[in-house]
Amino acid sequence: MDDITKSVKRERTSTVGRGKAVTREAPLDELHWQNDLVTVSFGDSLQHYQNWETPTCIISDGAYGVLGFEGDTSDHTGIPEWYEPHVAAWSRQATAQTTLWFWNSEIGWAAAHPILEKYGWRYVNANIWNKGKGHIAGNVNTSKIRRFPVTTEVCVQYVMEARVGGTPLREWLISEWSRSGLPRKAANIACGVADAAARKYLDKGHLWYFPPPDMFEKLQAYANEHGAPAGRPYFSLDGENPGTAREWEKMRSKFKCPYGVTNVWERPALRGSERFSIPGGKAVHLNQKPLDLLTQIIEATTDAGDVVWEPFGGLFSASVASHRLGRRAYSAEIDPTYFHYGLERLRAEGLQRSLL
Repeated sequence: MDDITKSVKRERTSTVGRGKAVTREAPLDELHWQNDLVTVSFGDSLQHYQNWETPTCIISDGAYGVLGFEGDTSDHTGIPEWYEPHVAAWSRQATAQTTLWFWNSEIGWAAAHPILEKYGWRYVNANIWNKGKGHIAGNVNTSKIRRFPVTTEVCVQYVMEARVGGTPLREWLISEWSRSGLPRKAANIACGVADAAARKYLDKGHLWYFPPPDMFEKLQAYANEHGAPAGRPYFSLDGENPGTAREWEKMRSKFKCPYGVTNVWERPALRGSERFSIPGGKAVHLNQKPLDLLTQIIEATTDAGDVVWEPFGGLFSASVASHRLGRRAYSAEIDPTYFHYGLERLRAEGLQRSLL
């Protein structure tokens, strides 16, 4: 880096007081809270990840690069540096069954995407939350901002790329069949289909298809029976025994798509009784996420009893949704005001659940 570049390097912009409608000055009464399903802690989530159980789902709603809270970056250029230690930590504890839901602005996500890829997160789908024209209420001077008014956020689905012995799953599957010495078309005989096995399960391009567990078991059984004896066992996930259907099922993330739902979520911005407010009606958190959207993504990618991480807790909306669904949630929040009111919300949620 030359002297000119060094001289113009931007300092972090102060974000004190930005994006907060409520600031509580009193010290916190407690720094940790949990019940049978939810565990939340005050502080930086980087200090807590190692104590959390392996996640099936991670819901990230952190820096947007809009000076939205103390610690947020001043624009999208600071996003990669902000997220990298978190993404690295997520990757260390995630499995092939883990789904990441990454909330952000369009440009914030674009800036973060290379970091996510760097640590093994594979892009699946970009989902658009459209809050509608009511979100801007006509109070935008387009001649000054010189663009169409923004009414959307993105919630991008990633999965941790599955690997066997460091090899991506597709390449490993193809190489194991090749190692057996069997012709590619023999995969069709193994699976009892006319053409699909060789055409989909052993495809080297974008048409590759994850073999269902029963088909994986058929492939490995046929290879171990008919393949070159010297190379056995084939399709071993532990290096010693042929893989089973049960083991293979764990090599991809969970997903159940509700009928009629697409990647565009038409949902007004949060208003009314769901927005957590203090007496007098002032909203505590200006970027609180709707519980119905969080419920939708948690239900789609987890089962009852699974673990959900909410690294940037805010008012712990993902933890509330997880609690209602019978999932186990772990969360941390570094802002004392949000943590205090988030605990109030969780306590109220716990009392409500006990009365049902």
